[in-house]
Amino acid sequence: MTKPPVGSNRTGRKLGQRVKKGKLKASSRRWLERHINDPYVQRAKLEGYRARAAFKLLEIDEKHQILKGARRIIDLGAAPGSWSQIAANVTRSTDEDIRVAAIDFLEMAPLPGVTILQLDFLDPDAPRQLKEAIGGRPDVVLSDMASPTTGHQKTDHLRTMHLCEVAAYFAVEVLAEGGHFLAKTFQGGTERELLTMLKQNFRQVIHVKPGASRQESVEMFLLAKHFKGRSATPSDDPAEDGVEAEVELEPASEA
Repeated sequence: MTKPPVGSNRTGRKLGQRVKKGKLKASSRRWLERHINDPYVQRAKLEGYRARAAFKLLEIDEKHQILKGARRIIDLGAAPGSWSQIAANVTRSTDEDIRVAAIDFLEMAPLPGVTILQLDFLDPDAPRQLKEAIGGRPDVVLSDMASPTTGHQKTDHLRTMHLCEVAAYFAVEVLAEGGHFLAKTFQGGTERELLTMLKQNFRQVIHVKPGASRQESVEMFLLAKHFKGRSATPSDDPAEDGVEAEVELEPASEA
């Protein structure tokens, strides 16, 4: 069971540490203090994950079982690689039998059992390279993609939502029947047209906010489960097509 960290920790580092005043701006100092005192950050170091984001995926999977039995996984916006670490473990991917493909425009250190593409997912050739990298249809498509911030909140929001939409259409194109799609989104930001498309192609569509996602963050995750396959001919009304018409909101667990 994936349990949220508590105030104490096993790293030897005390929580509640402060960063000394120096040349850092006040905002930067506050971010650094929050980071070093974050129990998920400390737990990630203890358990060998590259980032605290690992626990977001683990908590979602604990309830929704999206990784169970997965043979191939594609990880979009993978850097620094904590989701790919989990994917390689659950698929038993090795360098001799690659079952995980990861992509990010940022450089990533190599991971055993993972083909890493340093490439913008919006590059026209990216989908082909990802499919070829794992040699078959994935059972899960993960996306933790977010647009680099510009400082303009509305612009940043729209750019990240565009990435979510592109990832969703990619998932519908490549997933094996019965597969799952998980992508970063924002509260109140998922477009109705995208939700309609997902409801037509998956048997369940929900929004989730795991405990590892900071409470003050507008970050959420869009989860589409049980892909119906490309042979499906969905109706215009998701409710008539045997798909859950309601989009459920799963409250965050207490950290």
